[in-house]
Amino acid sequence: MEVSGMKRIGAFLLLSVFLFAGANAVFATPARDTVREVRVEVPVIKEVIKEVPVIQEVIKEVPVVKEVDTQALIILHTNDHHGEILPTADGQGGLAERAAYIKGIRDLGVNVLLLDAGDINTGTALSNMFDAEPDIKAYNMMGYDAVAFGNHEFDGSAAKGLTQLAEAQFPMVSSNIKTADGNFLGGHQYLIKKYDGFTVGIFGITTLRTLEIASPDKSLTFINEITAARDVVNILRNQEKVDIVIGLTHMGTVQESPDHITSQMLAAAVPGIDILIDGHSHTYMDKPVFVGNTGIVSANEWGKYVGQGALLIRDKKIVDFSWAPVAIRADTDVAAMLAPYIEKANASLKEVIGNATDTFTFGNRLTRYQETSLGNAICDANVAYFQMVYNQKLDFAFHNGGNIRAELPKGPITRENVLTILPFENYLYIVSLKGSDLQELFNFIATIPQGAGGFPQFSSEVRYTLDVPNKKITNLTIGGAPIDPNRTYRFCTNDYILGGGDGYTVMSKATDQFNTSLLLSYVVMEAVQYLQNVTPYTDGRMVVIGGVTP
Repeated sequence: MEVSGMKRIGAFLLLSVFLFAGANAVFATPARDTVREVRVEVPVIKEVIKEVPVIQEVIKEVPVVKEVDTQALIILHTNDHHGEILPTADGQGGLAERAAYIKGIRDLGVNVLLLDAGDINTGTALSNMFDAEPDIKAYNMMGYDAVAFGNHEFDGSAAKGLTQLAEAQFPMVSSNIKTADGNFLGGHQYLIKKYDGFTVGIFGITTLRTLEIASPDKSLTFINEITAARDVVNILRNQEKVDIVIGLTHMGTVQESPDHITSQMLAAAVPGIDILIDGHSHTYMDKPVFVGNTGIVSANEWGKYVGQGALLIRDKKIVDFSWAPVAIRADTDVAAMLAPYIEKANASLKEVIGNATDTFTFGNRLTRYQETSLGNAICDANVAYFQMVYNQKLDFAFHNGGNIRAELPKGPITRENVLTILPFENYLYIVSLKGSDLQELFNFIATIPQGAGGFPQFSSEVRYTLDVPNKKITNLTIGGAPIDPNRTYRFCTNDYILGGGDGYTVMSKATDQFNTSLLLSYVVMEAVQYLQNVTPYTDGRMVVIGGVTP
């Protein structure tokens, strides 16, 4: 068959992904902060096939493709699910919706490879309440072929992780995390999928940032991402002799710290990888990013998009690769499975505890870039709560911006709202630092890149100017005065920061540590209930110079 004919087959595969998502499918091509939608009525998949002449014509050519040893593979992939069981407020995503899309593609009878680049865990209150059990069950029902470990798979205890591995009927693949017995976590350094005429090798890499931004069990060993990838690609190419190599990399495309290895860096350093399916940075892409011969793709976040790629393989080599993101709609079986979980959660989560007079904006994770009304309200609530309830006069409170995960919309505030904004089970500590050590803390804060989860939010007692290009903090005052190096300061933060998370190693110098045994989310709920009406505000406590706004 001529190349032009092959491209028509590629067009068929790509159109298939767009057209067979189920009734009322949503095809989106968003700009950075907006989504332009075209809604297409698709009553029945088989009927659509009959009604699209181009597809009918191309289908007739498929047997000819087989004669020249050309095969097709549809890759469907997700990343950074973060417990988004239900569709978002704007109707995107949802596990039932995703399942319908996947089922529709499989009904076409083509080769399908279903993958996920990690971070199933930690997000909505509904998922967190059940330790992601409904999410994992839905992944089981959808029939994922391979899932990588994201950093949020290590937010809980080792026991929780083992339970989730036991619940998963899909393979978790890790090429750079080993357990105490020397085996690769999940039992798979790599996977091989065999199709008629070609084989695919799959490996998984988790960012070493996990050691700073999560709480992996001390018995686990993390191997450098590039070293591990070189080893596993060598095995797949030279020992297993696979035809196609795909990496599931929970690494991200945005560098969060000087030692953070991104997927682009991995692709540049390790030859022999055909496709990297990336997660961690929640990157939206409308087309693949190529580094050398390696195509990097990512499907944004929360299941709002499913990445779909169409590969044409001829003589065991990729001759065409088309890719795009797409959004879809519901599957009744998965929706029925989720219903009892939703019902149980709604009993307590839907309780209204207060009212927001306006929206507390989150934007594109603004708490990692600048002062925000969300960060202000949360930190100020800490100081006020411990003053009123415990009669503890604190000098300030602060938390990592990555701890805050969603906006607070205008209107009634429910417990679910608060737990969605603050999904982590972070306990509050009241601790002391000598002034000289506190200055060291702010020296470290000055080096945190915008966009990193460690970027802080402070209560109103703290005011400073952050010079981003020069990594310097000036005009710093606490309670209206410069830091006194000989004075001891008393403040509130969370157990994650206190344990050195996000690189806050200076917190090891904290003394007189008081574990309040209270969750950050609980204290915020109590503050909302006390105030009843809350209003978003910023007051210039943090001034950013030379920075960026996402």
